[in-house]
Amino acid sequence: MKFAKPSSIGIGLQYNPEILDWFPFKEVEVDLFEVLLDNLMGPLDGPYLMRPAAREQLSTIRDYGRLLAHSNYGCDFGFAPLETTAAVRRHVPLAKWLGSPWVANHCFYGEESWLDIWSSPLQFSEAEIARCAERASALQDAYGMPLAHENAAYYMPCPGAQMREAEFMARLVERAGTFLHLDLHNIYTNAINLAGFDLADYLDTIPLERVVAIHLAGGSWYGGSYHDWHDSKVPEPVWDLLENVLSRAQPAAVILEYQGQAHHAGTRVMGKANVEADHAMICDDLARARSIWNRYQGACLEERDMVAAQ
Repeated sequence: MKFAKPSSIGIGLQYNPEILDWFPFKEVEVDLFEVLLDNLMGPLDGPYLMRPAAREQLSTIRDYGRLLAHSNYGCDFGFAPLETTAAVRRHVPLAKWLGSPWVANHCFYGEESWLDIWSSPLQFSEAEIARCAERASALQDAYGMPLAHENAAYYMPCPGAQMREAEFMARLVERAGTFLHLDLHNIYTNAINLAGFDLADYLDTIPLERVVAIHLAGGSWYGGSYHDWHDSKVPEPVWDLLENVLSRAQPAAVILEYQGQAHHAGTRVMGKANVEADHAMICDDLARARSIWNRYQGACLEERDMVAAQ
């Protein structure tokens, strides 16, 4: 089944329940909230599709923006039969319930026995293109909406790789007929941690016309590596990447990720002052993303009007 690229929506924020306590919904414009399906779903061995508390929380934010489905741990690219995975049994009906314009999924391995392993990269090989594309195409059909693969941050490539990540992602979406959810902070993280990871080459290799959405985030150094922990302001090089992509492509949305509490106690001391600073930082990054988005969207509209007039 083929799907058209979704139309433009605007600026989004990844939804974490803690924002209900403080986010200035009426003062800060947000066009969509990205919802992690893993946080909504009921256990696979339980009677509930969605946790009852999550349903009530979502009803609060529906009035302030569209809801976008994102799958982290659906076992999309694991090895279990697709019909047995959380992606099919829980995420597909949840995405439909949300009325999501598309669904994003992380491009990494996952199995029921090791879902706590984060950022385990796919093997960038011919065999994995074929295997993953078949699963992705079937999953997109099950969702009944565009499926966009998010590039992962990782700390070492999977053994047996035969190509660069960017080439793998380009060939995956071509073969599967799916789309890309481009995480700019993830490629920035990989460029810091992995020798020879070329940001310019990455953007020149992936099909930018297949980019449905863009993720922005910040991170932290810990243990000699830079981590995609969504716990700091968006770095300047990531803003530069956003300008680069928006000058060359027309995604439907730009979404800010922010995790709230730090992933590791050693990276941050949380107190009232820190929380207030975090709140201001989130609002400032959303405002900057909106400003950049409006500038390029305005240029695109002017170009379309000129073409139409001719």
